Amino acid sequence: MNKPIVWVHGDCLSPNNPALQKYPDAPAIWVWDEILIEEWQLSLKRIAFIYECLLELPVVIRRGNVAQEILAFAQEHNANLVVTADSPSPRFNDICNQIERSITVEVVEVEPFFDYDGYIDLKRFSRYWKVAQNYVYQKPSP
Repeated sequence: MNKPIVWVHGDCLSPNNPALQKYPDAPAIWVWDEILIEEWQLSLKRIAFIYECLLELPVVIRRGNVAQEILAFAQEHNANLVVTADSPSPRFNDICNQIERSITVEVVEVEPFFDYDGYIDLKRFSRYWKVAQNYVYQKPSP
């Protein structure tokens, strides 16, 4: 029998996160990824926005090495499964691989906001939106 925890990450900060929807009673965690914050040079405005989103979710908030914090959280809850929403981030795959050395990871698919196979710079929302809006606001064919 699975005893899951849910890992919420920055690519699915929503009450409709499919991992939270699939396991609504499971303990959930968010970890501030110090490496990513430094690498992306996140502004205080963006950090505040993320924090405000987190306040609307049933998550425990931690800071540090993401994989280590998730594994510690799983151990604290005697979990045997980490469930999370999918992400296009290469860093996400690295973290999942680290976690999977110790515990099973289930990645739940996320319904895409729009269909696109090209590259999008995800470091800034404005760069993402510049591409996305062309697909979101497309006029239907007659």
